Amino acid sequence: MKEREERGGYLDSLSRFGSHLGLDRVERLLAKLGRPQDRLPAVHVAGTNGKGSTSAMIASILAAAGYRVGLYTSPHLCSYTERFLINGQEISPRELDELLARIRPVVEELARQPGMEHPTEFEILTAAAFLYFAGAKVDLAVLEVGLGGRLDATNVISPLVAVITHIALDHRDVLGETLPEIAREKAGIIKAGVPVVSSRQEPEAAAVIEAACQEQGSTLSLVGRDIKVEKIRLAAGGISCDLSGENWRYPDLHIPLLGRHQAENGATALGAVELLRQHGFTIGEGDVRQGLARLRWPGRMEVIPGKPLFLLDVAHNPDGARVLRAAMGSHFPGRWVVMVFGALADKDVAAMAAQLTPLADVVIATRPESPRALEPEAAAALFREQVPTVLVEGEIPAALARAREYAGPGDIILVCGSFYLVGSARAYILNGLDAQKCLKYPSGYGEKN
Repeated sequence: MKEREERGGYLDSLSRFGSHLGLDRVERLLAKLGRPQDRLPAVHVAGTNGKGSTSAMIASILAAAGYRVGLYTSPHLCSYTERFLINGQEISPRELDELLARIRPVVEELARQPGMEHPTEFEILTAAAFLYFAGAKVDLAVLEVGLGGRLDATNVISPLVAVITHIALDHRDVLGETLPEIAREKAGIIKAGVPVVSSRQEPEAAAVIEAACQEQGSTLSLVGRDIKVEKIRLAAGGISCDLSGENWRYPDLHIPLLGRHQAENGATALGAVELLRQHGFTIGEGDVRQGLARLRWPGRMEVIPGKPLFLLDVAHNPDGARVLRAAMGSHFPGRWVVMVFGALADKDVAAMAAQLTPLADVVIATRPESPRALEPEAAAALFREQVPTVLVEGEIPAALARAREYAGPGDIILVCGSFYLVGSARAYILNGLDAQKCLKYPSGYGEKN
């Protein structure tokens, strides 16, 4: 138990090295580990919003087709183990322990070298993902970019397909102030001759992606131009739609995630699946339908039934808040909404609040479990002029309890604003745990805290 706690503490301790973009540290680390990324057929997925859902769809479809598929995503809701999936199953805490035990001495050796910066938490986790998937001999790894693309730690691979989901303004202090600047960072995953699938984009972002594809000699399949999304309809537990490309069509396709935007993510995922067929993957229509039917993606317009109903969504930037607002209008029109909201201080929280204000009849501002959290009183101030009832509860369990006081049996408690908030709230709602029990790294084997 002591060793497990030490390794959990090791991961937590890495936050002090910050989030520094660049490939030198991770390339040196992976070289010492035998370059496991070179043994991985991969799909690489960048974007601002929707990249996690799109990645999960691709992985689920390929698993339904009988392939062994690794899925690496970030951040997690409750545990680091959520980031490493093979055919939908999380890595065990013991396996993650063993990977870290293998990587840690190499990291420490590199950090002692003159002029060498210590690898970051994300770089170490990315190395662990490459080792895990290569060791498991997956047929395909679906890898979600952590931040940006060009200088992200995942961008050391040579993928079969590159995917770029919808691009919007986020992380402007790191990626750039304008949409074209951010798009150039995302388009940095495009490599020579590797085909690209892109979600529908704003014209200035699409122009950047097209220019990058031309420069690299890569084909581009663009949703809205080459891939069609038609007849989006609300359905039980999600949506249905007609999706089609040049040589394929799926009428009345069910996607078990709420929000019309998931049709766009589905179209992007199927564009990637079509390109994988050209690489020899055998994927039938039944595999597509079954893979999507099996899809579970917690924290994305996730409904937890009850009276009142809980709705959890990790919308954490203005574009995500806009999409959440549209989805709520489609699926839950006219419902009384008590919103539990908490965000990080480095986000454009004012713009998020402007999108979310029309949804809420009551807002309860709270503090996500992060040192970067915006103080609840500051968050509350952004809603007070427009929302009749705005309260502050610093602790997440107290905020949820207060929300229950204001919500009737037919109402909705919407929890949104940050992964850190949604993860802790989800653990508390489902398991009756104190918010602090939603650990980044589980201290016991086989337990997801």
